[in-house]
Amino acid sequence: MNPITTKLNVDKLLLQALREDISDEDVTTNAVMREYKKGEAQLICKEDGVVAGIDIFERVFVLLDPEVCVEKYVKDGAKVKKGDVLAVVRGDMRVILSGERTALNYLQRMSGIATYTHGVVKLLEGSKTKLLDTRKTTPNMRIFEKYAVRVGGGHNHRYNLSDGVLIKDNHIGAAGGVRQAVLMAKEYAPFVRKIEIEVENLEMFQEALDAGADIIMLDNMSADMMKKAVEMAKGRAETECSGNMTKDNIETIKNIGVDYVSSGALTHSAPIMDVSLKNLHPIG
Repeated sequence: MNPITTKLNVDKLLLQALREDISDEDVTTNAVMREYKKGEAQLICKEDGVVAGIDIFERVFVLLDPEVCVEKYVKDGAKVKKGDVLAVVRGDMRVILSGERTALNYLQRMSGIATYTHGVVKLLEGSKTKLLDTRKTTPNMRIFEKYAVRVGGGHNHRYNLSDGVLIKDNHIGAAGGVRQAVLMAKEYAPFVRKIEIEVENLEMFQEALDAGADIIMLDNMSADMMKKAVEMAKGRAETECSGNMTKDNIETIKNIGVDYVSSGALTHSAPIMDVSLKNLHPIG
């Protein structure tokens, strides 16, 4: 993750997470460790996967104590195996004990997303379709989760509501129809913004096409309907497939020809990758 991005946008979130876990003191650590003692612990992978967030893992400890050293043996995007040692943490044993859970939470969550995303990307190999994430992210975790999708080989959809125009069913209802919604978006949004709209059938698709939408999202359509929509587009608009796309069924759209497929499961349903900080002991 970019150092400037980390300082501007990430550090405050990491500090919030640390304050959540240490509202006053780490009473257990302070009880058993009354004074400074230098130590080290190993970061051990407990299952196969793709690493994401190793720099975030390090940053948690550095924010607690700049003297802590994390010797990393892997980089984000590395494919790892059960039993691999990913890093060694050295420093004040009190800091290692207090920061352990928060650092692991980020690393496990991000690596789980990268691992799941990598598996889905593999299923789409050989097709033109790019895999996108969604805004179905954990509150205050979006920057980490969307980064993990990229590490896993996926692509980011818009980051937030300020990042792009995506007209969904309730926007269409509020605007009074597909055509009206697209035209109003074109009038309001800067010309550099693409206009995307979600449609549920071919009639709506044709209306969006005629109104000049740049990207048309095919929401919960059947495979046959999506194929017809792709044929209708004929280069006039890009197409995106959406609606309950998971690792279990995403191959069903592989040969349809849509430009993109978006999957909320990448961030809301990916299991964590199990990693542990083990073998803490004093060193000279």
